[in-house]
Amino acid sequence: MPTSHIIGFPRIGARRELKVALEAFWRGECDEAALRATGAQLRLRHWQVQRDAGLDLVAAGDFAWYDSMLDTTVRVGALPRRFGIAAPTLAETFELARGNAAQPAMEMTKWFDTNYHYLVPELEPGMAFGPDGSAELLAQVQEARALGGAVKPVLIGPLTWLALGKVRGAEFDKLSLLPALLEAWSRTLRALAAAGVEWVQLDEPVLCLDLEPAWWEAARRACEHLSRQGPKLLLATYFDAVDRIDLAARLPVHGFHVDLVRAPQQLAAWRSLLPDDAVLSAGIVDGRNVWRCDLRAALATLRPMHEQLGDRLWVAPSCSLQHVPVSLAQETALPGGVAGWLAFATEKVAEVVALVRGLSAGDSGIADALAASDAALLSRRESRRVTKELVQRRLQSIGPAMAERRSPYAQRRVAQQAALPLPPLPTTTIGSFPQTPEIRRARRAFRQNDIGALEYLERMRAEIRHAVEQQEAIGLDVLVHGEPERNDMVEYFAEQLWGYAISAHGWVQSYGSRCVKPPILYGDVFRPEPMTVDTAQYAQSLTAKPVKGMLTGPVTMLQWSFVRNDQPREATALQLAMALRDEAIDLERAGIRVIQIDEPALREGLPLKRRDWPAYLDWAVRAFKLACGGVKDETQIHTHMCYCEFGDILPAIAALDADVITIETARSAMELLDAFGAFRYPNEIGPGVYDIHSPRVPSQQSMQRLLERACEVVAPERLWVNPDCGLKTRAWPETRQALVNMVAAARAVREQLAG
Repeated sequence: MPTSHIIGFPRIGARRELKVALEAFWRGECDEAALRATGAQLRLRHWQVQRDAGLDLVAAGDFAWYDSMLDTTVRVGALPRRFGIAAPTLAETFELARGNAAQPAMEMTKWFDTNYHYLVPELEPGMAFGPDGSAELLAQVQEARALGGAVKPVLIGPLTWLALGKVRGAEFDKLSLLPALLEAWSRTLRALAAAGVEWVQLDEPVLCLDLEPAWWEAARRACEHLSRQGPKLLLATYFDAVDRIDLAARLPVHGFHVDLVRAPQQLAAWRSLLPDDAVLSAGIVDGRNVWRCDLRAALATLRPMHEQLGDRLWVAPSCSLQHVPVSLAQETALPGGVAGWLAFATEKVAEVVALVRGLSAGDSGIADALAASDAALLSRRESRRVTKELVQRRLQSIGPAMAERRSPYAQRRVAQQAALPLPPLPTTTIGSFPQTPEIRRARRAFRQNDIGALEYLERMRAEIRHAVEQQEAIGLDVLVHGEPERNDMVEYFAEQLWGYAISAHGWVQSYGSRCVKPPILYGDVFRPEPMTVDTAQYAQSLTAKPVKGMLTGPVTMLQWSFVRNDQPREATALQLAMALRDEAIDLERAGIRVIQIDEPALREGLPLKRRDWPAYLDWAVRAFKLACGGVKDETQIHTHMCYCEFGDILPAIAALDADVITIETARSAMELLDAFGAFRYPNEIGPGVYDIHSPRVPSQQSMQRLLERACEVVAPERLWVNPDCGLKTRAWPETRQALVNMVAAARAVREQLAG
């Protein structure tokens, strides 16, 4: 009989219980014992979901207080030396992630092509790895065992940890660290073996990238060494096809997990090359998206595998379920029919179990599940909500000229300087200001009909006035309205567009305690009316300084939503672009002279294989240019990108032809700016001078040093000054002081340049 299991489960909680506990701990409102109790309750609840569904193997070790990569770094004793911490307490582990008074936080970037952020390991030549730190992992394994049944611990593999780490200081060959690294992983595996663990899942998604031969040789050596430590190893890959299946299938492990949702084309090679004694785990249920599994289609794929492999076939989601919400049971207000098309993590666990039962008992053994799956597919296919003829006709009318500005950047720059008399090194922010408890209370009261639309509007306008007044007092040059009315930069727009559904509790973890609630993009997208014009006009009426209109770009709207899987992503991106184009034109007509169209997800959307990049970048760039191609030369288009490595797609970023791009650079000490400088990025650029994800308030001197360095890389007349990202997660006192210091730093460098 096939084995049912999962790659991982969401850890934040159906009601974001972990988020609440973490933030209370950081504020000093609860102690470590209370925080740990919340974590234990969540783990127990999630294991019980897996047990009750009938999974054969429960996943343990997929829980992390902040991030699994950070936990791995701590477990193997690879802490950044600059913190001076040898064996961190839980509070000190959070300092690595959030920074402290003496040190900025570890760098953070996106986990492959997802919106999840991980803490980047810091690598140095000859670095030592500390004593085994597996005690917490072992404790979690024992907790899971107490519920009965088999437990499969989950570890990030050494190759993925090493490949995603960043060299600090002088360049060296990362693979020189492999022998010591393998011994660090071996200590954990031996401890698990001593605890009686039979199977360990070793996550190595890096094997889906374009790897040099040296890395494949490293994979062979790693698997050879680790497979001798006791437990059987299930080598888990996901998000794409394994790059070299011929080499991967020869790795000396006991089983392989492959993603058959994102890369079904790899199945034939795996069936042909799989060793006779190895397990093949088929990732057949989508772990990245919320649509129900087509059980009949999945069984049609699995049955030939079952005939070939027998009980060496395992069935699982394509990847960890941390990328989807916990449970659909709480969703009682979705538009008619849409809920029936969906499956969140809890429902996906049930789908995995149903598929295994269907393989062993036949269709009659899961008749009810098959009937429900068939009905959901038919309902979605025939729904009038999905396709809009007006949108389809408009998409067909898009011509090449619509994706171009009227004049090249050099001419636009002259027109914009005349329309926007700004000082050298103009200062601005990325868009959002603190989402205070008062703002959240007002939003909640409006949502629950405790206050009316007029009172809610008055409260939001009061917050906008406050934000504008604060920015005027601080001395910023280009202002924002602060976005008090926006719960999320994607959901806010999704609520106003046709084709989207908004869940009530569909939260997923982005990083640490930060959660997002991706909207569900199920149908053709259309903007029925302006979305931001009234708010932008009101903010502009309060000041003589320019106020930016704030839009979320089409690629980010796509990437940060659960996207329909019944048409190409390119078509959906162009629908979004046309809706945003209409909004940008309306903002310009309303007198807004600066419009920011954020695209932080542009790099994130890159396929894992470089050979697939050109096609993606072609339509992604086209979508952005389509969104802003309708405005006049005098209107300055900004875009913002953060927490990704952009150096390898700079030609595509330049092709966006935004007048100003703002980027995250503070955590990497302006490292990313070097790439823009070497590339000779042609337009204006605002490198972030302080990290907004840390409670640490940077000094004027620290920001001034970063600006001075920026002036060495990029011509000062093309530089802007701004934070790394939006400020919604910060409090007003720290925000105000940080921006005061930022403006003072900009003025000091202006004086240096003038003198």
